[in-house]
Amino acid sequence: MREKGLLILLIFAIYIVKHKNHYFSDMKILLLGSGGREHAIAWKIAQSPKVEKLYIAPGNAGTTNCGENINVSVSDFEGIKKAALEKGVDMVVVGPEAPLVDGIYDFFKNDAQLKSIPVIGPSKEGAQMEGSKDFSKQFMMRHNIPTAGYLSVTKDNIDEGVAFLKSHKAPYVLKADGLAAGKGVLILNDLDEAIKELDEMLGGKFGDASSTVLLEEFLSGIECSVFAITDGNDYKILPVAKDYKRIGEGDKGLNTGGMGSVSPVSFADDVFMKKVEDRIVRPTIEGLKADKIDYKGFLFFGLINVGGEPYTIEYNARMGDPETEVVMLRIKSDLVDLLEGVAEGNLAEKTLEIDPRYAVTVMLVSGGYPEAAIGILAGGRVLLLLGYVLERDESYYLALGVDHGEFLNLVLLEHLLYVLAVSLVVKDGHQSLAGHCVFYLILTC
Repeated sequence: MREKGLLILLIFAIYIVKHKNHYFSDMKILLLGSGGREHAIAWKIAQSPKVEKLYIAPGNAGTTNCGENINVSVSDFEGIKKAALEKGVDMVVVGPEAPLVDGIYDFFKNDAQLKSIPVIGPSKEGAQMEGSKDFSKQFMMRHNIPTAGYLSVTKDNIDEGVAFLKSHKAPYVLKADGLAAGKGVLILNDLDEAIKELDEMLGGKFGDASSTVLLEEFLSGIECSVFAITDGNDYKILPVAKDYKRIGEGDKGLNTGGMGSVSPVSFADDVFMKKVEDRIVRPTIEGLKADKIDYKGFLFFGLINVGGEPYTIEYNARMGDPETEVVMLRIKSDLVDLLEGVAEGNLAEKTLEIDPRYAVTVMLVSGGYPEAAIGILAGGRVLLLLGYVLERDESYYLALGVDHGEFLNLVLLEHLLYVLAVSLVVKDGHQSLAGHCVFYLILTC
């Protein structure tokens, strides 16, 4: 009897150790990234009672209000390993796409010292959903997910590419197959210009990213961003958002990485979202499983509404920026509880509660952006956005300054009606810091 009792205690102890994060609020989480997206995620993670310590690598001046920054690049896997082991990290959350495409998930999984630390993000193969547009298009076609018609073009079949362009009417859509820092998509109205750009892209305009170019049928409609989180079997759909990429007022001017976003989206009603789930989200998750692709983390669906019908423009293997800044504000549930569900494979048992109120994020950028950052933010000059803090009916007007691209102060508050998030794009004379910081200004209406 004594041996049986000891065996039961041992089994119970092993179970508790394996599921300690569920029972004890002592989690140490490492978040990878340095942008406004990571700041928003850090802000949400830091609210969880399950978290004892949050580390952000490398983080930014704003994330210091949420946790401790570690001076390690997201591409320095050995540095990340050292930090994870030294800090006793229980979970790694990956913000940007680059380390996912480079295989950070596989790096942890295949390392004897790291394999017990869950990584929230897909495998290297799963990250190809974003890392290669040709890969993702083939996936969509294979699993009957609605998308635009296309042709993959290399130097070997450039004549086919020219014929494809000539067989379609303007606008002409050209996409670099690989990651091109958000600049690899061209939409052109002139056929000769499209043919010229195709030749230049294949010639290395975007480096290796455009060694293959996708030519797509142009879809006319209005876009939105749908986000899901999955444990590889089940999924939950996060708040829908819409971003705005043009630099100028009235949706004019050059494209950027995103000048702002809003959530919820007016046209993404229950009818539209049921189509999205039935035709796109569920078939994607089931397709990943059928293809035996290891995918545990966030999945971004870039969609377009064409006459009330959803089509898939692209996948991203992570949350979007600037959409994350509004999505995180609308998640009322404990984000860490959801992340545990991803890691432990029991996401279906978790609860996702969404705030019905509107959230808006707006980017504040220096003059000349996106081609160059000049003006008041250049040269390390200080921009004082608001000079005081005023409390009135649970609304807070925030004091915030920028010095050499660094945030001087940050305040985040809840229980308010409307939310405005502002990210800064600055140039300090050496490098542009795009979307590195974010703050939230709450307005009553």
